Amino acid sequence: MSIKIGYCGYSHHKKGYQDQSQSALTSYLFRLQIEGTATITLNHKTYSIEKGDLFFGKPGDLYGIFTPGNQDSIDYHIFCEGSWISDWCSQSQLPTTTRIQLDEKLLSLWRHLTIEERRPKQEKNPDLSQYLLQALCLTMEQSIHETSHKVDRPFIVTQMMRYIEEHATESLRVDDVADQVSLSVSRAVHLFKEHTNQTIIQYTLEIRLATALNQMQYSSMTLEHIAENCGFGTYPYFHRVFKKHFGQSPGQFRRQQMS
Repeated sequence: MSIKIGYCGYSHHKKGYQDQSQSALTSYLFRLQIEGTATITLNHKTYSIEKGDLFFGKPGDLYGIFTPGNQDSIDYHIFCEGSWISDWCSQSQLPTTTRIQLDEKLLSLWRHLTIEERRPKQEKNPDLSQYLLQALCLTMEQSIHETSHKVDRPFIVTQMMRYIEEHATESLRVDDVADQVSLSVSRAVHLFKEHTNQTIIQYTLEIRLATALNQMQYSSMTLEHIAENCGFGTYPYFHRVFKKHFGQSPGQFRRQQMS
Protein backbone atom coordinates (compact mmCIF):
# COMPACT_ATOMS: atom_id res chain seq x y z
CA MET A 1 0.00 0.00 0.00
CA SER A 2 1.46 3.34 -1.04
CA ILE A 3 0.25 6.46 0.75
CA LYS A 4 2.20 9.60 1.52
CA ILE A 5 0.74 12.32 3.73
CA GLY A 6 2.25 15.70 2.97
CA TYR A 7 0.35 17.72 5.52
CA CYS A 8 -2.76 17.18 7.65
CA GLY A 9 -4.16 19.84 9.96
CA TYR A 10 -6.59 22.70 10.37
CA SER A 11 -6.58 26.46 9.95
CA HIS A 12 -8.38 29.11 11.99
CA HIS A 13 -8.44 32.54 10.32
CA LYS A 14 -9.92 35.57 12.10
CA LYS A 15 -8.39 38.32 9.95
CA GLY A 16 -8.76 36.73 6.55
CA TYR A 17 -6.29 34.85 4.38
CA GLN A 18 -5.45 34.67 0.72
CA ASP A 19 -3.22 32.72 -1.62
CA GLN A 20 -4.34 33.52 -5.13
CA SER A 21 -1.13 32.57 -6.88
CA GLN A 22 -2.96 29.89 -8.89
CA SER A 23 -0.03 27.50 -8.49
CA ALA A 24 -0.43 23.85 -9.46
CA LEU A 25 -1.22 21.36 -6.71
CA THR A 26 1.50 18.72 -6.32
CA SER A 27 -0.76 16.24 -4.50
CA TYR A 28 -4.41 15.55 -3.77
CA LEU A 29 -6.12 18.08 -1.52
CA PHE A 30 -9.17 17.50 0.68
CA ARG A 31 -10.49 20.56 2.49
CA LEU A 32 -13.56 20.70 4.74
CA GLN A 33 -15.05 24.05 5.83
CA ILE A 34 -16.08 23.80 9.50
CA GLU A 35 -17.00 27.44 10.17
CA GLY A 36 -17.21 30.59 8.08
CA THR A 37 -16.79 30.94 4.33
CA ALA A 38 -14.06 30.99 1.69
CA THR A 39 -13.66 31.41 -2.06
CA ILE A 40 -11.58 28.84 -3.94
CA THR A 41 -10.39 29.19 -7.51
CA LEU A 42 -9.61 25.93 -9.30
CA ASN A 43 -8.43 25.95 -12.90
CA HIS A 44 -9.78 29.50 -13.25
CA LYS A 45 -13.26 28.51 -12.00
CA THR A 46 -14.53 30.07 -8.76
CA TYR A 47 -16.27 28.14 -5.98
CA SER A 48 -18.06 29.76 -3.03
CA ILE A 49 -17.33 27.60 0.01
CA GLU A 50 -19.59 27.54 3.06
CA LYS A 51 -19.84 25.55 6.27
CA GLY A 52 -20.08 21.83 5.50
CA ASP A 53 -18.53 22.09 2.01
CA LEU A 54 -15.95 19.42 1.18
CA PHE A 55 -13.49 20.50 -1.53
CA PHE A 56 -11.41 18.11 -3.63
CA GLY A 57 -8.41 19.03 -5.80
CA LYS A 58 -6.10 16.85 -7.91
CA PRO A 59 -2.38 17.07 -8.72
CA GLY A 60 -1.84 19.59 -11.49
CA ASP A 61 -4.97 21.62 -10.71
CA LEU A 62 -4.36 25.38 -10.52
CA TYR A 63 -5.42 26.38 -7.02
CA GLY A 64 -6.04 29.63 -5.18
CA ILE A 65 -7.97 30.57 -2.05
CA PHE A 66 -9.36 33.68 -0.39
CA THR A 67 -10.89 33.84 3.10
CA PRO A 68 -12.59 37.14 3.98
CA GLY A 69 -11.89 38.85 7.30
CA ASN A 70 -14.33 39.75 10.08
CA GLN A 71 -15.31 36.11 10.61
CA ASP A 72 -14.08 32.91 12.21
CA SER A 73 -13.07 30.70 9.29
CA ILE A 74 -12.07 27.18 10.29
CA ASP A 75 -11.18 24.37 7.93
CA TYR A 76 -9.63 20.90 8.08
CA HIS A 77 -7.32 19.99 5.20
CA ILE A 78 -5.00 17.26 4.07
CA PHE A 79 -2.49 16.96 1.23
CA CYS A 80 -1.70 13.38 0.25
CA GLU A 81 -0.53 11.19 -2.62
CA GLY A 82 0.27 7.59 -3.51
CA SER A 83 -1.10 4.69 -5.52
CA TRP A 84 -3.94 3.87 -3.10
CA ILE A 85 -5.13 7.49 -3.08
CA SER A 86 -4.92 7.70 -6.88
CA ASP A 87 -6.87 4.47 -7.37
CA TRP A 88 -9.50 5.44 -4.81
CA CYS A 89 -9.99 8.93 -6.27
CA SER A 90 -10.30 7.45 -9.76
CA GLN A 91 -12.89 4.90 -8.68
CA SER A 92 -14.84 7.29 -6.47
CA GLN A 93 -15.08 10.05 -9.08
CA LEU A 94 -15.31 12.68 -6.38
CA PRO A 95 -16.97 16.00 -7.25
CA THR A 96 -14.96 19.18 -6.76
CA THR A 97 -17.31 20.41 -4.01
CA THR A 98 -20.01 18.66 -2.00
CA ARG A 99 -22.09 19.82 0.96
CA ILE A 100 -21.85 17.05 3.57
CA GLN A 101 -23.02 16.47 7.12
CA LEU A 102 -20.36 17.55 9.66
CA ASP A 103 -20.44 14.14 11.29
CA GLU A 104 -18.49 13.71 14.52
CA LYS A 105 -17.08 10.36 13.37
CA LEU A 106 -15.54 11.97 10.30
CA LEU A 107 -14.19 14.94 12.27
CA SER A 108 -12.79 12.60 14.94
CA LEU A 109 -10.87 10.64 12.29
CA TRP A 110 -9.49 13.88 10.86
CA ARG A 111 -8.40 15.08 14.30
CA HIS A 112 -6.82 11.72 15.14
CA LEU A 113 -4.83 11.74 11.91
CA THR A 114 -3.77 15.33 12.54
CA ILE A 115 -2.42 14.40 15.97
CA GLU A 116 -0.55 11.40 14.57
CA GLU A 117 1.08 13.55 11.91
CA ARG A 118 2.21 16.11 14.50
CA ARG A 119 4.27 13.58 16.39
CA PRO A 120 8.08 13.64 16.06
CA LYS A 121 9.33 11.22 13.43
CA GLN A 122 10.63 8.75 16.00
CA GLU A 123 7.22 8.67 17.70
CA LYS A 124 5.10 8.25 14.56
CA ASN A 125 3.36 5.05 13.56
CA PRO A 126 3.24 5.16 9.73
CA ASP A 127 0.86 2.20 9.50
CA LEU A 128 -1.64 3.87 11.82
CA SER A 129 -1.53 7.11 9.81
CA GLN A 130 -2.12 5.23 6.56
CA TYR A 131 -5.07 3.30 7.93
CA LEU A 132 -6.55 6.44 9.46
CA LEU A 133 -6.27 8.18 6.08
CA GLN A 134 -7.96 5.26 4.35
CA ALA A 135 -10.75 5.30 6.93
CA LEU A 136 -11.10 9.06 6.50
CA CYS A 137 -11.33 8.78 2.71
CA LEU A 138 -13.94 6.03 2.86
CA THR A 139 -15.94 7.98 5.44
CA MET A 140 -15.85 11.07 3.21
CA GLU A 141 -17.02 8.94 0.30
CA GLN A 142 -19.90 7.60 2.41
CA SER A 143 -20.87 11.14 3.43
CA ILE A 144 -20.81 12.30 -0.19
CA HIS A 145 -22.91 9.32 -1.25
CA GLU A 146 -25.47 9.85 1.49
CA THR A 147 -25.96 13.53 0.65
CA SER A 148 -26.14 13.03 -3.12
CA HIS A 149 -29.30 12.64 -5.18
CA LYS A 150 -28.23 9.07 -6.00
CA VAL A 151 -29.63 7.87 -2.67
CA ASP A 152 -33.32 7.13 -3.06
CA ARG A 153 -34.38 8.80 0.20
CA PRO A 154 -34.26 12.31 1.69
CA PHE A 155 -31.05 13.09 3.54
CA ILE A 156 -33.04 13.83 6.68
CA VAL A 157 -34.11 10.16 6.76
CA THR A 158 -30.47 9.11 6.47
CA GLN A 159 -29.70 11.42 9.39
CA MET A 160 -32.34 9.67 11.47
CA MET A 161 -30.95 6.25 10.52
CA ARG A 162 -27.41 7.25 11.50
CA TYR A 163 -28.62 8.69 14.80
CA ILE A 164 -30.48 5.46 15.59
CA GLU A 165 -27.43 3.35 14.70
CA GLU A 166 -25.30 5.40 17.09
CA HIS A 167 -27.77 5.50 19.99
CA ALA A 168 -29.85 2.30 19.60
CA THR A 169 -28.24 0.59 22.60
CA GLU A 170 -29.22 3.49 24.86
CA SER A 171 -32.66 4.42 26.18
CA LEU A 172 -33.66 5.79 22.80
CA ARG A 173 -37.13 7.25 22.22
CA VAL A 174 -38.89 8.20 19.00
CA ASP A 175 -39.01 11.76 20.35
CA ASP A 176 -35.18 11.78 20.53
CA VAL A 177 -34.91 10.84 16.86
CA ALA A 178 -37.42 13.51 15.81
CA ASP A 179 -35.69 16.17 17.92
CA GLN A 180 -32.34 15.33 16.31
CA VAL A 181 -33.63 16.42 12.89
CA SER A 182 -35.97 19.16 14.18
CA LEU A 183 -39.18 17.46 13.06
CA SER A 184 -42.42 16.74 14.85
CA VAL A 185 -42.79 13.14 15.98
CA SER A 186 -45.62 12.51 13.53
CA ARG A 187 -43.64 13.93 10.58
CA ALA A 188 -40.49 11.99 11.52
CA VAL A 189 -42.44 8.74 11.88
CA HIS A 190 -44.19 9.25 8.54
CA LEU A 191 -41.01 10.11 6.60
CA PHE A 192 -39.03 7.24 8.08
CA LYS A 193 -41.71 4.67 7.32
CA GLU A 194 -42.30 6.01 3.82
CA HIS A 195 -38.65 5.79 2.77
CA THR A 196 -37.38 2.73 4.67
CA ASN A 197 -40.50 0.53 4.86
CA GLN A 198 -39.76 0.21 8.59
CA THR A 199 -40.88 2.12 11.63
CA ILE A 200 -38.32 3.88 13.80
CA ILE A 201 -38.93 1.27 16.51
CA GLN A 202 -38.44 -1.62 14.06
CA TYR A 203 -35.15 -0.18 12.83
CA THR A 204 -34.00 0.40 16.41
CA LEU A 205 -34.81 -3.20 17.33
CA GLU A 206 -32.94 -4.43 14.25
CA ILE A 207 -29.79 -2.63 15.40
CA ARG A 208 -30.23 -3.89 18.96
CA LEU A 209 -30.72 -7.48 17.83
CA ALA A 210 -27.64 -7.35 15.58
CA THR A 211 -25.61 -6.04 18.51
CA ALA A 212 -27.01 -8.72 20.83
CA LEU A 213 -26.20 -11.49 18.34
CA ASN A 214 -22.62 -10.29 18.15
CA GLN A 215 -22.26 -10.23 21.93
CA MET A 216 -23.91 -13.64 22.34
CA GLN A 217 -21.46 -15.18 19.86
CA TYR A 218 -18.26 -13.43 20.85
CA SER A 219 -18.58 -12.68 24.58
CA SER A 220 -19.29 -14.59 27.77
CA MET A 221 -21.69 -11.98 29.15
CA THR A 222 -24.89 -13.29 30.67
CA LEU A 223 -28.06 -12.95 28.64
CA GLU A 224 -29.41 -10.55 31.26
CA HIS A 225 -26.31 -8.37 30.88
CA ILE A 226 -26.58 -8.47 27.08
CA ALA A 227 -30.25 -7.45 27.25
CA GLU A 228 -29.34 -4.42 29.32
CA ASN A 229 -26.20 -3.64 27.34
CA CYS A 230 -28.02 -3.66 23.98
CA GLY A 231 -30.83 -1.33 25.00
CA PHE A 232 -33.62 -3.84 25.73
CA GLY A 233 -33.70 -2.95 29.40
CA THR A 234 -35.02 -6.23 30.81
CA TYR A 235 -34.36 -9.83 29.87
CA PRO A 236 -38.07 -10.76 29.49
CA TYR A 237 -38.50 -8.04 26.86
CA PHE A 238 -35.29 -9.14 25.10
CA HIS A 239 -36.49 -12.77 25.21
CA ARG A 240 -39.86 -11.84 23.69
CA VAL A 241 -38.39 -9.73 20.86
CA PHE A 242 -35.64 -12.25 20.09
CA LYS A 243 -38.00 -15.24 19.91
CA LYS A 244 -40.49 -13.37 17.73
CA HIS A 245 -37.70 -12.39 15.31
CA PHE A 246 -35.66 -15.63 15.21
CA GLY A 247 -38.17 -18.28 16.23
CA GLN A 248 -36.14 -19.42 19.22
CA SER A 249 -35.14 -18.07 22.60
CA PRO A 250 -31.76 -16.36 23.25
CA GLY A 251 -30.78 -19.34 25.42
CA GLN A 252 -31.51 -21.82 22.62
CA PHE A 253 -29.53 -19.72 20.16
CA ARG A 254 -26.50 -19.50 22.43
CA ARG A 255 -26.54 -23.25 23.16
CA GLN A 256 -26.53 -23.95 19.41
CA GLN A 257 -23.52 -21.68 18.97
CA MET A 258 -21.65 -23.51 21.71
CA SER A 259 -22.43 -27.03 20.49
